[in-house]
Formats: sequence, C-alpha cells, structure tokens
Amino acid sequence: MNMIKTIQRISWLAMALSLAGCKAVVLAPSGDVAAQQRDLLVISTLLMLVIIIPVMVMIGLFAWHYSAKNKDATYAPDWDHSTKLELVIWAIPLLIIVTLGALTWVGTHLLDPYRPLQPASATHSDNEPAAVTAEAPLQVQVVALDWKWLFIYPEYNVASVNELAVPVDRAVEFTLTSSTVMNAFYIPAMAGMIYAMPGMETKLHGIFNKPGEYHGLASHYSGAGFSGMHFKALAEDQAGFDKWIADLRASPDTLDRPRYLELEQPTQNVPPMAFGQVDPQLFQRAVNMCVEEGKMCMAEMMARDRAGGMGLEGAVNVSVLTYDKYDRRGTPRPILGWEPFQVAGICTVDELEQMFAAAARKEAVPLRDPTPMRGHGLPEPGGFFQPSSPNDFSQTAPAAGVDRNL
Repeated sequence: MNMIKTIQRISWLAMALSLAGCKAVVLAPSGDVAAQQRDLLVISTLLMLVIIIPVMVMIGLFAWHYSAKNKDATYAPDWDHSTKLELVIWAIPLLIIVTLGALTWVGTHLLDPYRPLQPASATHSDNEPAAVTAEAPLQVQVVALDWKWLFIYPEYNVASVNELAVPVDRAVEFTLTSSTVMNAFYIPAMAGMIYAMPGMETKLHGIFNKPGEYHGLASHYSGAGFSGMHFKALAEDQAGFDKWIADLRASPDTLDRPRYLELEQPTQNVPPMAFGQVDPQLFQRAVNMCVEEGKMCMAEMMARDRAGGMGLEGAVNVSVLTYDKYDRRGTPRPILGWEPFQVAGICTVDELEQMFAAAARKEAVPLRDPTPMRGHGLPEPGGFFQPSSPNDFSQTAPAAGVDRNL
C-alpha cells in the first residue's frame, strides 16, 4: 500500500515538473500589440477575482460559522432582507461589470487587427520606448495551404514557406487568405489571432520589439496535417533581415502559378523553403481563386454579375478542370452531378493587369466614416410638402421625358 502511494506521489510530481517546462508566451510578449493584449487579459482577470476570491472565502466562513458545532451562531429563521447587504451584493459586482465592459470595449477597439499601428504609441513589452522607424509597414502576404504557411514579400519579390522574418521595431501589415479551408494565423508573442479564409482578405498589424526566434502556428484544426502546421517567426535587426532577404533572393526557385499549384497539394511537416522570384499577381490570383490557367477570377465574375450577368453566354462559359481540388484532397467525386468544371475567364491580359494593379493600389478604409450615410446615387425621396421626383426603383411608368434606369 505504501509503495502504491509513493508511486502516485511521484507521478503527480512528474506531471508538475513537465508543466514547469511550459512557457507562458501570452504572458511574456515580445511586441507592443501582444503586450497590450496581455495587459487586457491580466487586468480583466484581476477585476473578476475581486468578486471570485471574497465569494470563495465567504463560502468557507459561512460553512464553518453556521455549522452544528458552532453554538454561538445567531439563529434567525424569520430574517429575509437587509438593504445594506443587498446594496453590497449588487453594487460591487455592477461596478466591476461596468469597469470590465468599458475596459474591454476600449481595448478591443484599440487592438482591432485592421487598425494600423501608430509609431508614437508603440512601446517595448518592458515599458521602455520603442525605436519604431517612420517608414511604412512591412507588407507580408500570407496564404494558408494544406498544411503549411506561404509568406510573400511583395516589396522584395521573394517568398518563403514555414519561415517568417521581420525587422525589429518596424510595424508589419499581414494580408491573409487561404487556398482551401478556413485557418487561423497566430504568433502569440507578436499579436492576436486572425482568420485566413478562401476567397477573402483579412488583415493583421503587429510588431516585434525584441529580437529572437518565436513560434507561429495554426491555432484552429484544419485537417489531418494540422499538428505540423507550424512556422518559425524571426525578429531580426535590419542587417539580419537584409541578409535573410538576400538568402531568399539567392534561391534559384521561382514561385509562379504552376509551382503554386504544386505547393498547394496537401503535404505535412514541410521544412522551410525559399523562392527567389515570385509572380507579382500570385497573391491576388490566390484571393480571387483563379490561379489555374484560364479560370475566371472571382473579381471579374462579381463585376459581370453587378453589370447584369453574361446572359446566355454565361450558361456555357465553362471548361473542364482536370486537376480539381477534390481530387488533390483524395476524395474525387462529381460536383452537382457533373464532372468538375471551372468558369473560363473572359478578360484580356491587359484587363487582368489593370484589375490586379487596382487591387494592389487600394487604400486602407478608415475605421469610421464621419460623413452622414447616403444612398448609393439615389435621389432624395420627396415628402408630402415637397415636389415628388422620379424614383428609379418605382414600378410605375416614368413621366414623359424621364429615362427608366432599371
């Protein structure tokens, strides 16, 4: 019996020692955004403990004070109300909830992942001023693949797989998408988590204020190879970052559309890879789901739908897709009862160049537009005491001389 107890104690000790090796990365950030998130988490926890700890203490005190052994306890079976006690019970939690709500509301808006970082407000995680450069944020385009991360640096025309490097004290703007399923991009020491979704762009702003090698991961399950979907995040000084970019440029591999389609195939535990040249349209094609040759881009399809569609021409605007995503994922099956197909693109090369160039030039949308809300080009409706104006959306016949806009 003593031997069994000894083994049990040793097992608990072994478990405690194994947990001691874990690093609380969220509570030991290396960037301003992660530090603010840490502070929000800690302050919120402490505010909640203001209620939790007294309640837990009083449970024990009440159990002891009103136990059968304590003959000095007051017995008041007719007692049912105390204004002072009710005030304490309701006022203190209410104040904490109001404080916690205000703190969370302000914090989450200031830490909006789409909100660009302000260099003047950035600080080191140890509360020292950060030497943030005044240059524009480093642009990094991120594509979640099965099961690896692709990082494209449009400013340098290079790319890497499962390895990210950024300069210390320089803001980074991530633009993310996914090739297949929804995924979650997370560097705990740098910034919060953000989703990467197929056919969509999401953004995340972050910064490293301390050099080092950090851990990045996919924080939500995304398939069989999810457990190996990790990457290294390197925070380098400017000289180290320039050397890292130079090493990428020295790679003879080029990331063009055929190479991307190969890279898109499901693979697990992929080591870091480097690409010295990148197709400048590749990320926009990945977002628009038209990396395959001849496939219509999503932006083109939406533009044609907005203009009224393609009519009968669009009914037969398909071509056979011999290398479909379903086949690549190992579950070939017909789509909607037919062989896999794709909608063929109609835009010319020049039109596609203009479309992708316009997408790359688009400016950040302000978080709040202070101008009053107005209709999209619609005339102001007339009232009872105003002369009526032609309504573009009326089903009645327009007045003589007025064009119908439907």
